Amino acid sequence: MKPNFKIIFKYFTVLHLMLVLVGCSPVGPNYTTPDISLPTKWHSNLEKGLTDEQTDPQILSSWWKTLDDPQLSSLIERAIAGNLDLQDAYWRLYQSRATRGIAKADMFPSLDFSGKHTWTRSSGQTGSSETTDLYSTGFDAGWEIDLFGGIRRSIEAANADFQATGEDLRDVLVTLLSEVALNYIEVRSYQAQLQAVNENLDAQQQTFQIVDWQSQADLIDELAVQQARYNLESTRSQIPDLYTGLEEAMNRIAVLLGEPPGEVHEELNQIKPIPVLPVNIAIGVPADMIRRRPDVRKAERQLAAQTARVGVATAELYPKFTLSGSIGLEAVSFHKLANNSTTANNWALSGGPRISWAIFDAGAIRQNIRVQSALQEQSLIEYESAILNAIEEVENALVAYTNEQYKNNNLKNAAEAAQKAAQLAQQKYEAGLTDFSDVLEAQRSQLSFESQLVQSDGVVTSNLIRLYKVLGGGWSSLADEDNVELSGENNEK
Repeated sequence: MKPNFKIIFKYFTVLHLMLVLVGCSPVGPNYTTPDISLPTKWHSNLEKGLTDEQTDPQILSSWWKTLDDPQLSSLIERAIAGNLDLQDAYWRLYQSRATRGIAKADMFPSLDFSGKHTWTRSSGQTGSSETTDLYSTGFDAGWEIDLFGGIRRSIEAANADFQATGEDLRDVLVTLLSEVALNYIEVRSYQAQLQAVNENLDAQQQTFQIVDWQSQADLIDELAVQQARYNLESTRSQIPDLYTGLEEAMNRIAVLLGEPPGEVHEELNQIKPIPVLPVNIAIGVPADMIRRRPDVRKAERQLAAQTARVGVATAELYPKFTLSGSIGLEAVSFHKLANNSTTANNWALSGGPRISWAIFDAGAIRQNIRVQSALQEQSLIEYESAILNAIEEVENALVAYTNEQYKNNNLKNAAEAAQKAAQLAQQKYEAGLTDFSDVLEAQRSQLSFESQLVQSDGVVTSNLIRLYKVLGGGWSSLADEDNVELSGENNEK
């Protein structure tokens, strides 16, 4: 039997009509980005070089370069290449991209090939048996016509999920960059504190030797010697904790780089100063920050995905149309099956539209729509909450950045005064004009203020790093192709 081409023509006429109907708008809500009221300026006073000018994208994308520390820049580049959390986030993005591809595949027809060989054996009254072979092959095609947009909404959801996963990758990168920088500042801060302690230790050691010599010469009693000793040992006791903190910070950097602990010790053992702050820092306005923060962008994409899922659930209320067909042939031997002669084969052709509709489901579909709508409202609340939390974090970072610098200035004055007081107390004691307790008190105050000043130096720079983090700085150092695809500007509907 030859294929009936009139039937095939009618088949494709129906197909063309279905394609026209596919152009109908999908059911369910169309997503638009929520219009959320934002402050026009920051509540905190912008001081110490902070301005509300728009941030230079180049500076924000590689903010660590403003600290002018080549070693820090090198560590960050190695962390981007080797960090395991970042690699894990890349693979989650790869998985999400493939999931989106699965959703897109539902828009296209499916075509299956099949081949089969069957045999039957029958016996007659004479006891003889006869075996009959049958070979068949053919193609089966099917296509669900997306009249009400259920599939299109699924693609919308998958695309938004993919973009949300991309924002999660960016968020991991923002956190990684800040963690590397913060631990690097800790290393330099611990090294500076160790220097301050050792310098004070040398001075106290000299004082102890003087009073010990004076005691041996019966010029003073034993009390001053013991006071000098416990002051010396008290200072020395701070060193192990500082070395512990230094080791932990170095080990943490190694792990952030994807390397075993101890791998970066050699290159970080050379003492270098804590990086100094840039003169001016443009942070923009709240609306600029919201557009940059990956966690806020992720929450917005999750809201878009959930809005599309409401449409997917709504489409279940409507009938589904499927266009299917098959064409095949049969023969009693494989040789005849392979022969293209129509006289040797039996052709089979079938096809046509099919409709299915859930007439009664005890309200399950409508309940699912309510479930998805409730999840949409939750996603909206989470998006609004992400914005509020982001603004709070920036406001707190601005206050911390400014006030720590005021504190740092006060500590500089205090440390200078304490150093002069320690020198004067030592001179007066040696001249017999003051008691030794004044020397001890002055030395303890000097060590305390110098240690606090070094810690504050590290906190000042660390607060700048935290400020860049909460502003969403650094994620645009990703590959350009990822930036374009994840930007949301070319969302696939």
